Amino acid sequence: MKIWIYALLVFLGGCSYGVVSTFVKIGYSQGLSLNEITGCQYFMGSIMLWGISIFVPKVRLKYKQWLSLMISGIPMGLTGIFYNQTLIYVDASFAIILLLQFTWISIILQYIFNKKVPNRKNLVATGIILFGSILASGFLKTEITFSFTGISFGMLAALSFAFFIFLSGRTGITIHPIYKSAIMTTGASLIIFIFLPPVFLINDGLTNGLWIYGLLTGVFGSLIPPILFNIGMPKIGGSLGTILSASELPMAVTMSTCILHEAVSLLQWIGVAIILLGITYPNIQMLHIRLSENGY
Repeated sequence: MKIWIYALLVFLGGCSYGVVSTFVKIGYSQGLSLNEITGCQYFMGSIMLWGISIFVPKVRLKYKQWLSLMISGIPMGLTGIFYNQTLIYVDASFAIILLLQFTWISIILQYIFNKKVPNRKNLVATGIILFGSILASGFLKTEITFSFTGISFGMLAALSFAFFIFLSGRTGITIHPIYKSAIMTTGASLIIFIFLPPVFLINDGLTNGLWIYGLLTGVFGSLIPPILFNIGMPKIGGSLGTILSASELPMAVTMSTCILHEAVSLLQWIGVAIILLGITYPNIQMLHIRLSENGY
């Protein structure tokens, strides 16, 4: 396939992540609880990933390797808990902006644990993202009110997602990405079930319509993105992949505007564009090199 096809797959993977918050919000409006939405999302995602993993090559893992991968999935589960909790208190368009703060939090984690000093581009990018977040949040609108509880859960979601990315790059276990995703998602499901007991498995929750939201959030949040990323990322490289996967931000804001009818002003859209610029800026040089290598 041509390089632009792989790039399109990664872009669509990011878009897939972006629609999840809308389904969660709709589920809340139908009377579903945090326990039901979050637990069913990861439960269904795990089942689907294990089903697909049957068809991919697998290697025999040691007990410690299984445990390492499942522990690495814990921050993913915590992200699901915190992010879905955020959606109870704030609009979906604001929640995704809070989650995107993982970009600069990741830089801090790299400095703390790997003693990796951020370069000038990363510092500039962090400033751009923070400025764009202020605009996109609607903070400058005098009539807007904020939920500090929602903001707190949103920042916890960003922190846990940054830890998930950090730990994912340190496992050092070479297996098929889909098989790896299935194990890590299982770890995420277990930590969710500890904090949010899966009572929906023993009552009539699934037969009362919960399965629909679990299927939708599981497909768009746990199934499609890993598959598309695993196909496209190795071909286009991490720099271009980072830029294209950021499509989840405009997609989430668009979905919240069109489906949930949340009000998003022109100034907030400008903030979204600035955030995307901040994500793109550190990777511009590598993006140019990558495209040049493929004749673009």
